[in-house]
Amino acid sequence: MKFLVCLSKTPDTTTKIAFKDNNTKFATDGVQWIINPYDEWYALVRAIELKEKDPATIVHLICVGKEDSDPIIRKALALGGDEAIRVNVEGRDSFFVATQIAEVAKKGSYDIVFAGKETIDYNGSSVGGMIAALLDVPFVSLATKFELNGGTATITRLIEGGEESDEVNVPFVVSCQKGVAEQRIPNMKGIMGARTKPLQVVEEVMADALTSFVSFDLPPAKAGVKLVPADNPAELVRLLHEEAKLI
Repeated sequence: MKFLVCLSKTPDTTTKIAFKDNNTKFATDGVQWIINPYDEWYALVRAIELKEKDPATIVHLICVGKEDSDPIIRKALALGGDEAIRVNVEGRDSFFVATQIAEVAKKGSYDIVFAGKETIDYNGSSVGGMIAALLDVPFVSLATKFELNGGTATITRLIEGGEESDEVNVPFVVSCQKGVAEQRIPNMKGIMGARTKPLQVVEEVMADALTSFVSFDLPPAKAGVKLVPADNPAELVRLLHEEAKLI
């Protein structure tokens, strides 16, 4: 089996978010970058777990980004990826990123393309489905369990009000979320080995971005907390009705 795991660079969750150029661009100065958790903890780790069951499996990583993406790629290699590919261009929108990944996937003849269910910065949940459409292969989203038997995968995914179990034959694309694998951290052997693992840099293929950012806005600041004595429920009801407008 040959797997391709999609990686995205996202700001650390403790990063203070700011915008520039009249609120049309994310300000990257001083930002600490990490691997998108859904890509790392679930998609990548599940691919590595499957490789551990079948050592003949090959796990390649792909990231669309410039040189500042290399540290997160090396971390993913330390977790157990065999080699990595970086498309040397900043992502412009979901379709543009999906096009770059699909082009690499076509050339590599991968059996399964793994992705996280979404990125924690834009929460678009769209790249995996677009990759599948561009490759003309099935797409299974929101996987919480993933088992592989030969060329057939059994995948449990969340649906409205419950879950469903699907069977799909390779090749296909799957997006992963909590439940499909357990988070890992790289060990010293993995970190040392990642330094020499291949990291191939390829140039972009021509593709149009289909969307553009008009503006970004921060959520409104939270109001102060009001404490109501337990023996004064009438005051709580009044606040919920007159100020919070919830009842």
